[in-house]
Amino acid sequence: MRYLRPLYAQVALGMVLGIAAGLLWPDVAVQCKPLADGFIKLIKMLVAPIIFGTVVLGIAQSRDLGHLGRLGAKALIYFEVVSSLAILVGLLAAHIVQPGAGLHLDVATLDPSIAAGYVQRAAGHSWSERLLALIPDNLLAVLVGNDFLQVLLVAVLCGVVCTQIGSAGQRITAVIDDLLKLLFGVMSWVVRLAPVGAFGGMAFTIGRFGLATLWKLALLVLSLYGASLVFVALVLGPIAYWCGCGMWPLLRYLREEVLIVLSTSSTEAVFPALVTKLKKLGASSSVVGVVLPAGYSFNLDGSCIYITLAALFLAQATGTHLDWTQQLVLFGVASLTSKGTSGVAGVGFITLAATLAAVPSIPIESLAILVGIDRVLSVCRAVTSLIGNVVATLAVARWENELDRTALRAELGER
Repeated sequence: MRYLRPLYAQVALGMVLGIAAGLLWPDVAVQCKPLADGFIKLIKMLVAPIIFGTVVLGIAQSRDLGHLGRLGAKALIYFEVVSSLAILVGLLAAHIVQPGAGLHLDVATLDPSIAAGYVQRAAGHSWSERLLALIPDNLLAVLVGNDFLQVLLVAVLCGVVCTQIGSAGQRITAVIDDLLKLLFGVMSWVVRLAPVGAFGGMAFTIGRFGLATLWKLALLVLSLYGASLVFVALVLGPIAYWCGCGMWPLLRYLREEVLIVLSTSSTEAVFPALVTKLKKLGASSSVVGVVLPAGYSFNLDGSCIYITLAALFLAQATGTHLDWTQQLVLFGVASLTSKGTSGVAGVGFITLAATLAAVPSIPIESLAILVGIDRVLSVCRAVTSLIGNVVATLAVARWENELDRTALRAELGER
């Protein structure tokens, strides 16, 4: 039984048992969804205040608004460059594999109401209304909500003010630091339920959709997973090497977080653990406090790969020809729609709907064929984004000379 003592082993066992339950007793397995939903709700209960406190401390501890501005600018530059590479990988994968070729999908046979709901959610409001939505109704609302951008806005304002009010700011940050210790302590207990959440998530996925649904669109699934592996190896790998570590040791170090995300499709569930581990890896508190939370909204590499790959898949499946000008428009639109979202399960599908709405050449009704396998695709998107944000934080820390590379190698067990 000692092999089951590590959390990652328990999560892996939960996933295996969930898959078995989904295959053997699909009707019963579908009823296990509340186990996964309950675990995610427990996590989300704590994520907003933890992000708020992490950002406030990260800014307050920098003590230099010039440093903060430089740090934010470098993070945004990194996000834009790497996200663009992710979008490009998705485009290339679609052209090389052509997963939708030969499907000859007749849009008239699909139920338009299935895609309509997602399109409506993606369309949302006007840009002015979206900007106004960044402002919470009151200051404390961000601590009980789940809007990452609202949390970031209020946390940045509070952190900046803490650097300007002297001893009062120091007392406030000391209190926030103590509250974070409390919240991390609660989180450590909640995370022990991860194997239960993993079982529920996998049981529901396999029981609800089954292997038959996956087989119909297997080439798309394999294309996304393959493109994501290529992105991690050929884009994130060299960046990690520049930071001072190998990609494989880093993934081995993050195995618990990767397995939790694999089973829940939500990167929110591991945010607190990433904060702790990145600091242990030698990244400064100010970098972790600014870059990691921002990355959850602006650096979703997995969604970037998925948007262009899935869009071209639908174009191929429906026989829609896209010239290079239209594909450049798709690239530009994906660069915009992939920003400002959070790591919640399923958000990549809504982002895809927003992209297709802006590129009308591809029939929006074709989204309906992806609904059944979105959960499986969401897993890949979430894990890729998780790895991307860890590497992003280390890279910006290295860029700012705020990464202890000796501590990094020691923590990963490298010489």
